[in-house]
Amino acid sequence: MTKRIGVFDIVNVLILAFVAAVALFPFIHMASVSLSSAHYVVRNEVSFWPRGLQFDVYGEVLRDNRLLVGYKNTIIYVVLGTVLSLFFTSLGAYSLSKRTLTFGKPIMLFIVFTMLFSGGMIPTYLVVRSYHLMDTVWAMVLPGLVSTWNLIVMRTFFQGIPAEIEESGKIDGLSDMRTLFSIVLPLSKPVLMTIGLFYAVGIWNNFFYALLYLREESLYPLQLVIRNIVMVGQIGDAITSAASDQQGIVLESLKYAFILVGTLPILVVYPFIQRHFVNGVLIGSVKG
Repeated sequence: MTKRIGVFDIVNVLILAFVAAVALFPFIHMASVSLSSAHYVVRNEVSFWPRGLQFDVYGEVLRDNRLLVGYKNTIIYVVLGTVLSLFFTSLGAYSLSKRTLTFGKPIMLFIVFTMLFSGGMIPTYLVVRSYHLMDTVWAMVLPGLVSTWNLIVMRTFFQGIPAEIEESGKIDGLSDMRTLFSIVLPLSKPVLMTIGLFYAVGIWNNFFYALLYLREESLYPLQLVIRNIVMVGQIGDAITSAASDQQGIVLESLKYAFILVGTLPILVVYPFIQRHFVNGVLIGSVKG
């Protein structure tokens, strides 16, 4: 049976193609400028394809020590934060998924309340400072440890697991904690992958916490390093070694190269986890 292609399908394809082109063009343009020679960039002749292909800018970027420090700190924050966030989100979601939980509904109402009303930036800053988290790794991990939205999605996913499976574990003498880690979590890989990616991407792109809570440059994550380079223009040694008479052009190319190098890991990882999104988010949000 041959499927007919209607006007609705054609319009959908055109709209999605336009949205994809709009989303991709900034990345393609930045890559083209960073790979083009200064001669073409200064005359504003680079748009879609690189002209005068050269990789000198990326050599300067990779030799910049701040980039390596930023990568190291960001990887530490992402790994530590994602593991802890998944652990505590799983504990909270599993408890809230039980209808027999004492005061379960009032607790859930308090949690949902935080989605609508938060303490705000200044009270949060004062709390972080009062707990002596300033200029520590924990300032990047603890303030956003559990996301309410992720907690609700995971709780709903747990509620969809047949109760008979857990009851069989209880008959074998498993405690609630053993039931969670031995039965429930192995059956929840789609939602764990999805929520884990949400946490990892959120921490990877998070420069706001670092801007507020970190003063030591040795603790700066990659995004704050890139932000300083792009917004403040702290190119440092890279620009003096890369350019002599056309500093502005090299500065522009370096900014784009720094942005692409900082974004590349997430772009590489995302396609391998994307297929879990449908199961993880849809199944976990049907009854949310």
